Amino acid sequence: MVNFVAALRPMVRWLMKIAGMQPYTVEIEPGTVMNFWVPLETLKKKPTKKGDKPAVVLVHGFFSDGIMTWLFQAFALTKQYSVYIPDLLFFGGSITDKTDRSPSFQAECLVAGLRKLGVERCTVVGFSYGGTVAFKMAELHADLVEAVVVSGSVIEMTDSINETMLQNLGYSSVSEMLLPTSAKALRMIISIASHKKLWLPDRFYIDFLEVMYTNRKERGELLEALVISDKDFTVPNFPQMIHLLWGENDRILKLEIAQNLKRQLGENASFQGINKAGHLVHLESPCVYSRCLKQFLASLHGDKAQK
Repeated sequence: MVNFVAALRPMVRWLMKIAGMQPYTVEIEPGTVMNFWVPLETLKKKPTKKGDKPAVVLVHGFFSDGIMTWLFQAFALTKQYSVYIPDLLFFGGSITDKTDRSPSFQAECLVAGLRKLGVERCTVVGFSYGGTVAFKMAELHADLVEAVVVSGSVIEMTDSINETMLQNLGYSSVSEMLLPTSAKALRMIISIASHKKLWLPDRFYIDFLEVMYTNRKERGELLEALVISDKDFTVPNFPQMIHLLWGENDRILKLEIAQNLKRQLGENASFQGINKAGHLVHLESPCVYSRCLKQFLASLHGDKAQK
């Protein structure tokens, strides 16, 4: 039987190429490679004026890989911005033989890849797990990251945040929640992550599990490395502008988390909520999300973004 999700991927790749993007693999170091979708101009030997567009990096979460997460936003942004969409390690073909599973290692590899692609300054947009990676990029490489947009994420997943989240949702561990093993379990977490009621046949969930949930051992290790002790967490002094773009009906990382995060980050942080959207805000309300994102980017770049 044809896997429905696998059959969709060639169409998604075709749509990305229509948006002016191409896949490209970067060797970060021997044994570590990271896949990107990059602007066509990046792959040309001679830069064009379009290559001067401000760079935006879209970092996915645990739900799926880069293009399945950010397809709508890629179409919304590519006319005005140079968009880069990576697959984090152990997603979408990105792989490493190193044993480090920390968000810091993901951030360092992503930064190394962007530098090899010629990116000198960028705004990083991170969703969920990708938001934590984005925060790490901003903390460790302020020379590269000029601003951050985060949705449904935290600077660090501390024990207290993790325990409260799991207790509220009825899970025993973050791996049980984010690494479902059955169509029923996947249906449940998607239902929790969405505000709008969504019905899909079991066949879709089975196919999605088969295509998207590879490298289970390594992803389990990523989740183990994600959670840290409260006593080990301090709020970094971020010099960048940070915009929190949240689904107001997020049940996984609730609105209170975003409001507390804004207080922690101080005057450089701004908050914007999107009504009738949950954790998967960028997929549930793609047009509203993209418009809010473009408004924030315009406030940073003004006339630098080509109309």
